[in-house]
Amino acid sequence: MSKRYSIAIIDDETEILNVLSRFLARNPNFSVSTYSNPVSALGSIETNNFDVILLDIMMPQMNGLEVLEKIKAKDDSQKVIMMTAYSTLDKVLKSHKEGATNYVMKPFDSLQLLEKKIIEVLES
Repeated sequence: MSKRYSIAIIDDETEILNVLSRFLARNPNFSVSTYSNPVSALGSIETNNFDVILLDIMMPQMNGLEVLEKIKAKDDSQKVIMMTAYSTLDKVLKSHKEGATNYVMKPFDSLQLLEKKIIEVLES
C-alpha cells in the first residue's frame, strides 16, 4: 500500500473524531478529514474526492442513512463504512440497501481491526 488515501470521518461525537483521526493519521498512507456536522460534510464531499468515508448513523442534524443516500446519489461507487453504537438488524439491512460498503460497531473492539477493515475496503 504505497498510494495515499483520503479518508473522511463524519460523526457528531468530537471524542470519536479525535480518537479516530489521531489513530488513522499515524498511518503515512492516510490523509484524514473530520466533520462533526453532516450537512457541512456533504458540502465538502461535493468538492473533494474521498477514497473512503466513515459515517455515523445516529446524528442530530441528519441521520447517517440520509447522508449515505445523498452521497450515493452523487457517486454510486463511493465507499462508505457505516458506524453505530445502536445496531439493529433494520439499520444494517437499510444501510446495505442504500449502498454502504461495510458496517462497524462502536465502541470499536480494536482500532487496529477498524484500520484493517478500512484497508480491505480500499483494496476491494
